[in-house]
Amino acid sequence: QVQLVESGGGLVQAGGSLRLSCAASGRTFSSYAMGWFRQAPGKEREFVAAISWSGAGTQYLDSVKGRFTISRDNAKNTVYLQMNSLKPEDTAVYYCAAGFDPAEISSRYFNWGQGTQVTVSS
Repeated sequence: QVQLVESGGGLVQAGGSLRLSCAASGRTFSSYAMGWFRQAPGKEREFVAAISWSGAGTQYLDSVKGRFTISRDNAKNTVYLQMNSLKPEDTAVYYCAAGFDPAEISSRYFNWGQGTQVTVSS
């Protein structure tokens, strides 16, 4: 298994961009699919994006398609979430997670990071 640490969150104006990073420990990172989820205050955690172990397959939440891009660098044990054209409704704590396949269901992931706050002002 891997330990995950997110970074890159912050405060940005609507229309701006942020790039989140998730650094993983351990030599098995390249074996796992990776996902990004988010949780806004008072709401359930929701799927945002996922990527297969090779990077060849990706999935996105419909509301972020065309704005967010998930990618990974297995040589650096890191997965990224590039977020463009941010909207106030994107405000949430963002979590990365490791799993066996790039699923949209949180229960399919077995390791989670501590989260990083993203706040988009209007």
